[in-house]
Amino acid sequence: MTVRLRHDAIVRSLRRNGTSTVADLAAEVGASRRTVLRDISALRDEGFVIHSEPGRGGGLQLDPQSVQTTARLSVAEVFALLISVASMRAAGNLPFAGLADAGLAKIEKSLPRDKVRDLRRFLDCLYVGQLSPLVDISDLAEMDSALLPAFETAFLQRQSLGFQYRDAKGTATNRVVEPHAMLILPPLWYLVTWDPARDDFRHFRMDRISRPVVEEGPTFQRRHVPFEEHVRPVRDLSR
Repeated sequence: MTVRLRHDAIVRSLRRNGTSTVADLAAEVGASRRTVLRDISALRDEGFVIHSEPGRGGGLQLDPQSVQTTARLSVAEVFALLISVASMRAAGNLPFAGLADAGLAKIEKSLPRDKVRDLRRFLDCLYVGQLSPLVDISDLAEMDSALLPAFETAFLQRQSLGFQYRDAKGTATNRVVEPHAMLILPPLWYLVTWDPARDDFRHFRMDRISRPVVEEGPTFQRRHVPFEEHVRPVRDLSR
């Protein structure tokens, strides 16, 4: 059980049972007492009001009116929001852009410092541009929901990424590459990589990528990706 799922389970248990002991919660979520105590502390930091009653018959109680007051979004979730706004802006069809930017700024401010650092490093890998009208998009497919979490790990830890790729003819091959950038050319999204097998950069349409796996092994060095003049870093969009 992940930390987030464990926190959700603890909150649900406290709401359901009224009062629970640390031992009962530990047994329910399959964790140690020390881990549950850390979880309770983290939940309090997020805004949940959890009372402790010592002695026989006591335990932990969640205030019935208690709600979460800080964002618990992952880096990948916030990044998904940001790139959605960036892609719409690049396509020139983002209404209420000012409100969207203000809302995203508030979300970023609510994140812990380590997540903000990771988010900004992730954003540095994102570029946007305009798709040529000559590009065929008739076979555009839905992207695999597993891509972004895998990309987050591979980009931030500089680990090679393995995946299955289906080309324009429908032929599937397995690839292992170094991810260096993501390029949005609405409505197409590309993973920009260094392909050691070809000793060159390669662009992979993200709607043709499936089964992403972060490869174990040595990290790679960040390379400068050559883009065409119309392609800009996403950070430049707000200027």
